Amino acid sequence: MPKSATRTPPPTDGAIVEQDLSSEMRSSFLEYAYSVIYSRALPDARDGLKPVQRRILFQMDRMGLRPDRPHVKSSRVVGDVMGKLHPHGDVAIYEALVRLAQPFTMRLPLIDGHGNFGSLDDGPAAPRYTEARLAAPALALTADIDEDTVDFAPNYDYTLTEPGVLPAAFPNLLVNGASGIAVGMATNMPPHNLGEVVSAARHLIEHPDATLEDLMAFVPGPDLPAGGMIVGLDGIREAYRTGRGKFLTRATARVENVTARKKGIVVTELPYLVGPEKIIAAIKDRVASKKLQGITDVADLTDRKNGTRLVIGVKNGYNPEAVLAQLYRHTPLEDSFGINNVCLVDGQPRTLGLRELLEVFVGHRLRVVERRTRFRLGKRRERAHLVDGLLIAILDIDEVIALIRSSEDAATARERLQQVFDLSEAQASYILELQLRRLTKFSVIELEKERDELAREIEALEAILADDVLLRRVVSRELAAVCEDFATPRRTVLLEAPGAAGPRSANGAGGSDGSAGPATVGLMAGVKAGVKDVPLTIPDDPCRILLSATGLVARAAGAEPVPRSGARQPHDALVSQVATTARGRVGAVTDTGRLVRLDVVSAPEVPRLEGAPSLAGGTPARLLVEIEPEERVVGLVPVGDAGANPIVLATAAGVIKRVKVGDEPARGDSWDVISLAEGDSVVFAGTAADTDVLTLVASDAQLLRFEASKVRPQGRAAGGMAGISLHDGARVVAASAVSADLLAEAVVVTVAASAGALPGTGGSVKVTPLDRYPAKGRATGGVRAQRFLRGEHELVLAWVGVGPARAVGSGGQSITLPGPDERRDASGIPTISPITAIG
Repeated sequence: MPKSATRTPPPTDGAIVEQDLSSEMRSSFLEYAYSVIYSRALPDARDGLKPVQRRILFQMDRMGLRPDRPHVKSSRVVGDVMGKLHPHGDVAIYEALVRLAQPFTMRLPLIDGHGNFGSLDDGPAAPRYTEARLAAPALALTADIDEDTVDFAPNYDYTLTEPGVLPAAFPNLLVNGASGIAVGMATNMPPHNLGEVVSAARHLIEHPDATLEDLMAFVPGPDLPAGGMIVGLDGIREAYRTGRGKFLTRATARVENVTARKKGIVVTELPYLVGPEKIIAAIKDRVASKKLQGITDVADLTDRKNGTRLVIGVKNGYNPEAVLAQLYRHTPLEDSFGINNVCLVDGQPRTLGLRELLEVFVGHRLRVVERRTRFRLGKRRERAHLVDGLLIAILDIDEVIALIRSSEDAATARERLQQVFDLSEAQASYILELQLRRLTKFSVIELEKERDELAREIEALEAILADDVLLRRVVSRELAAVCEDFATPRRTVLLEAPGAAGPRSANGAGGSDGSAGPATVGLMAGVKAGVKDVPLTIPDDPCRILLSATGLVARAAGAEPVPRSGARQPHDALVSQVATTARGRVGAVTDTGRLVRLDVVSAPEVPRLEGAPSLAGGTPARLLVEIEPEERVVGLVPVGDAGANPIVLATAAGVIKRVKVGDEPARGDSWDVISLAEGDSVVFAGTAADTDVLTLVASDAQLLRFEASKVRPQGRAAGGMAGISLHDGARVVAASAVSADLLAEAVVVTVAASAGALPGTGGSVKVTPLDRYPAKGRATGGVRAQRFLRGEHELVLAWVGVGPARAVGSGGQSITLPGPDERRDASGIPTISPITAIG
């Protein structure tokens, strides 16, 4: 307690002491404020816990309520915590316990609750009706607590001791966030992804001088328990720099056919801490006040099996995209979150940015591991000392027994053992305390083996204490183990606000389609995010539906093809485009061989700049179609048009297939268009007439082109036919269908790198006209497309199509490609910037 908060003890003789009212009020309020700040409202930056949370986890650990033990009544936990550590009322303790168990509040719940622990719209049941035990991640917070890793202090009545902080094997404050209101200050921190935070912490351990930008490459933004979207990353970047910022959270929604003739908006993920009942009440209120139009009804189909599912009916003739914009603007489907990273550092409240938060945690873990190592070293030295004594005694076991039997008492026996066998007092006492049958059963070989093992452990522990690099490696390795046990994929999509410079986002593992790679920009935003209104009704005019190399989908008005020239815009490398109408439907083909219907109207419309559209306003494909988290959209194709050219598919195993358009099933929004062999995947989907030229590029730089007429159309259930003959270990990395009339304009772009390299890790790139490669027969090996430089072993990226080709980097930025090289098997030119996609 600060000196200014020290109270004068009351007189013991009953005398009345006059006190100035203003000074008494200042002193009392300071005591109260300090108590609230330090002991109740703010979390510690090291373990991310408030005192009541720390006491709950510690006491449950002492009660043995581990994940492999049965649940116990929450009332029992509350009673033990209140009686032994936290005498501030059972209600506050139970509320803290409930929060630690709620999966919609905590990104990594620390308590495994059984029973009604509440929802976003309702509170929990009484503690006598619920049961609890520690969740597995909580064990990582309390691990090694009995190995002198943290300081203990007396509890409130000085009968027990409690830890001032938990060892905390992962950055809990960043992972689970925090909220609290103190006196004159408050904290509000969003949850983050465990894998991302651990990666940043390990990078900081290895590179102590890492910049904030380096760490933000690992932690692009919060990862909310309910998923959803975050719009506008400038506020997050500001919070990571200064500790204060603001961002918008938005529900994840897509347009579906709720009946055969009626469309609806289906909400599957809600903003952080916003419940479905609040959404429904807001929609009904806005519809009654005429602020929302085009909505017929709203139904909550949420259940335990399917999760969140709000179905909002849209009137026929209304643009679902515009209706969704109204919902974002007028309901809590879009909400704001203010970041205020206030926490305790050395007992003082401070506002910390991302780097400071990680520095405090890393420093804490280094101290914890150092103290644990010293503790273990002491224990092993003690044991080694005793083993040495046993080895001495076991060699003369008969004399030891005779000496003990001839001694008058234990003290005499101890002294004689020390004198005769030159033992220390600890060694002699240990031998005396052993039962005779245990002493005689000791094996010299076993003792020598234990001694040697202890010597190795002591040497390893001493090396850790003597070398800061080894200490940091231990901390980093333990963080990696926690990440492997508990990390889960990212749930929240990060979207730049429309019009923001340098578009960047993360979805899944970091890319727009769930793969590691470039970030994406936003789903059609409401006025809160800064975009203009779109008309509520939309005519069925001709348009083009577009898919970018970074996985963004958008539509551009007009039936004419998107030109191959124009202003360079972020994410403008196209891999697929289909002529359709604004209310039409196309098919999205995934790498698993499925075709999923996509409503064109659900894709945001982007303007054409200098004739070419800017895909910076596109939407990640997975937000428009129902696909699995590991699936990826590889191409767009027409559906329902019997006169369209057949769909052509190419797989990583070198299989090629053509499927007639119009053979779709009468019902269902998805179906298989190819039967894949185990381990195979689709790498290309498009359309091809008989006169078109098909091209396949393998990872070993072999290229094969042949006429599409050599591949007869097959039914949906067929597995295709051999396209290219692959060498062992090779796979197809790119394929295309090019019109024979445009063959002279087509180019081949190949990017080579070392074996196992990921796209975006450098290498060399080469651009060559396609007509430089001779045509070969189907199912042959083709010709070499690029000669590898030293250190290069395979192609990690390739693209074939009508030029000019465009390449993009990890942030969707355009990267200049070298000029055409007329030599088909020449080496590439080293890339200046890493290339992650080509189109």
